[in-house]
Amino acid sequence: MSGRLFTGGRLVIASHNPGKVNEIAALLAPFGTDVVSVAELNLPEPEETGATFVDNARLKALAATRASGLPALADDSGLVVDALGGDPGIRSARWAGPARDFLEAMRRVEKALTGKRDRHARFICALALAWPDGHVECFEGQVEGHLIWPPRGKQGFGYDPMFIPNGRSETFGEMSPAEKHAISHRTAAFRKLVDGCFRPPP
Repeated sequence: MSGRLFTGGRLVIASHNPGKVNEIAALLAPFGTDVVSVAELNLPEPEETGATFVDNARLKALAATRASGLPALADDSGLVVDALGGDPGIRSARWAGPARDFLEAMRRVEKALTGKRDRHARFICALALAWPDGHVECFEGQVEGHLIWPPRGKQGFGYDPMFIPNGRSETFGEMSPAEKHAISHRTAAFRKLVDGCFRPPP
C-alpha cells in the first residue's frame, strides 16, 4: 500500500497521553524522525466528535497540523468489548473521567460485564498522518483478546492490565514494552503506515 511519503523533518504527535507518545516515538525511531508532542507545543486537544476511530484520528491530526504548520500524526485507539455493544470504543478515554483514572475505567468495564459470559474484546488503533495542505493518510490495526479481572501488571497504560491478547497468558500490563510492541494494535497500524508513507534512512 503506498500513499504520500513523509520526507523527514519534524513530526507532531497529536496526543497529550505520555504513554502513547512514548510508544509512537519508539516505533518511529528507526526512521530518524524528529518527534514533538502537542503537549510540548502547548497546543489544545480538539473535541473528538467523530463516529469512528478513523474519524477522530483524522480530526486530531488536521487540528495539530493546522496549529503547528508541521506534518502531524494522530492516533485514536480504544477497547471494543463485544458484550457491551462495542463500548467503551471511541469513548475509551472518556470512561476514565476528567482525571484519566483508568483503574476506575477498568472497574466500570468489569461492572458492565457482570453476568455476561462473553469476555472477548479487541483493541483498535487508527492512525492519521496529515500535512499542512490538508492531505491525510489513514491506517487501522487491531489485536484480539479477552478481558480478565482483577487487572494484572503495571506496564503499558489504559486498559492494558485487564487485556490478554489471543495466544498469550500475560496481560499487556505484564508485558515489557518490546513484547507489547511486537503484537499490539498500534504496531499493526504502524506497519501499514510505514509501508505507505515512510522509507528507511539510507
